[in-house]
Amino acid sequence: MTVGSEQQIITSWRRNARPWVVALQRGAIASRVAVTNQAIVSAIAALTPQRVLDVGCGEGWLLRELAALDIAAEGVDAVAELVEAARQMGSMNCHCLSYAQLAEHRWPEPFDLAVCNFSLLGEAVAGPLSDLATLIRPTGRILVQTLHPCAYLHSGKYQGGWLAGSWQGLPEDVRKRFAEAPPWYFRRLSDWLSVFAEAGLIVSRIEEPAAEPGGEPLSIIFELRVSQ
Repeated sequence: MTVGSEQQIITSWRRNARPWVVALQRGAIASRVAVTNQAIVSAIAALTPQRVLDVGCGEGWLLRELAALDIAAEGVDAVAELVEAARQMGSMNCHCLSYAQLAEHRWPEPFDLAVCNFSLLGEAVAGPLSDLATLIRPTGRILVQTLHPCAYLHSGKYQGGWLAGSWQGLPEDVRKRFAEAPPWYFRRLSDWLSVFAEAGLIVSRIEEPAAEPGGEPLSIIFELRVSQ
């Protein structure tokens, strides 16, 4: 991948915003419907937060889930088209901000919890995570859900780096609506731990959601707290 891959992520998501919204509305992403959506909602609810910041909120599905649980939440996303879709579906507390703008935005009060649900796609994420730590209360937490590193154990090249994106796994009639998928930066478990340490965060707990007990995990959820 080129040096411009971080911007390529945003550009690609802008092009694919509309089909992405349609795919989510249709429940076309099987792993999300079956496992990972409920996994992050349950992880949030277990922490009983009053105020949540959803970082990379997309079209706002998680904001609406939290509203149904009477949890106040605000969302941010760098893709204006997705933010507009979120607002059209009722998530008016959604802001179009880049990760670099998070700490500059004037939030009315600190958050109890910040959530990055499959939204840390680039290489430079330690800085944004460090900024998030300044937006939560001293007793607050950060939840990060991402693809489980074991998904690439058998790829023959288990090392961190940029990978080409793919819409594989979507039904054919849905997949053909998409333009080129955004690139993303793969991390091994050790790479994630290094990123968290660089951001001044400590792992409090790890969950590994799977479709069935003992099955291969589809994602990994890190619960993080600020290092004292």
